Amino acid sequence: MSIAEQSPAWIRSISPYVPGKPITELAREMGLPVEKILKLASNENPLGMSPKARAAVEMAISGIERYPDTFDLVAAVAGSVKVGRDQVVLGNGSNDVLDLAARVFLTRGSSAVMARHAFAVYALATITTGARPIVVPAANYEHDLAAMQSALLPDTRLIWIANPNNPTGTFLPHAEVKAFIERVPRDVVVVLDEAYNEYLPNGLRVDTIPWVAQYPNLIVTRTFSKVYGLAGLRVGFGVASAEVADLMNRVRQPFNVNNLAAAAAIAALDDAAFLERSHELNQQGMVQLESGLKSLGLDFIPSFGNFITFKLDNAAGVNAKLLKQGVIVRPLGGYEMPDYLRVTIGLEQENVRFLQVLKEAMS
Repeated sequence: MSIAEQSPAWIRSISPYVPGKPITELAREMGLPVEKILKLASNENPLGMSPKARAAVEMAISGIERYPDTFDLVAAVAGSVKVGRDQVVLGNGSNDVLDLAARVFLTRGSSAVMARHAFAVYALATITTGARPIVVPAANYEHDLAAMQSALLPDTRLIWIANPNNPTGTFLPHAEVKAFIERVPRDVVVVLDEAYNEYLPNGLRVDTIPWVAQYPNLIVTRTFSKVYGLAGLRVGFGVASAEVADLMNRVRQPFNVNNLAAAAAIAALDDAAFLERSHELNQQGMVQLESGLKSLGLDFIPSFGNFITFKLDNAAGVNAKLLKQGVIVRPLGGYEMPDYLRVTIGLEQENVRFLQVLKEAMS
């Protein structure tokens, strides 16, 4: 018997998360110069990080031999979203916070409800605890909240909701989400993943953090990886009731946010100009890519994130051609969407190159 068989069956059943292909990996595979590769696969900010965040990282390097002290980061996050410090849970990216929620509330014999075509980590975090994922069919690639409510079972302990959703980019009006949370039994936790919250058009923005005071079973998660441009530093956070946050912090790894990430995140929260510039660039790029995809006769899912998911007759074949030309996008076979590719919105010239290479790959 292999030693691996001593691991629980549900761990051995997991299919590992496959991230977007790194630039250096494609360079090795195709023999391409790194500087010639365009990565539009992982929904990163094409502007990079905030200048204030970069300066903060450079200053923090001088204390890198010390273990992290995240007091100031917790205070900055709490002040930014207007909650108590005891309601904030830091994570090594928001993925880490999602995993903490699963570890606290799920166990073998329980279940968690999620939508089909939602973020892959929801199922991974659920299965890791020995719990059972209940995947609810999507409606036009978005969460079907009525069906998700109907799917709740007596052993359901957690519901995952992404808004906007990755990888489809769909968005549920906040009034509908709040009405859904109102109907959920109070002994079932709702995790509202708002990784792309800052990309919403101004007219659609609603501050959901105050809902936590009304619904103690709600956890709201956000990240610095997207609009803030800190994906490589890995820092995110969750907001919950003090009681729930305390439980999550009990299982959180010590020092899960490093010194550089903490310094960058604090500075990023103080750079409203960079945030607005990133938002405006994304809105412009969205129009640019939507127009380009329409001109190529391609259908796409209207998106509220910083990416667009579009349909092709031969998605796998086109993706292979894009890779040969040094353009990395995200194939979605792992999300049961084999006919779709997802592309991150880049700088104007990057979007132009992507559309040109896509046109050539389709011909």
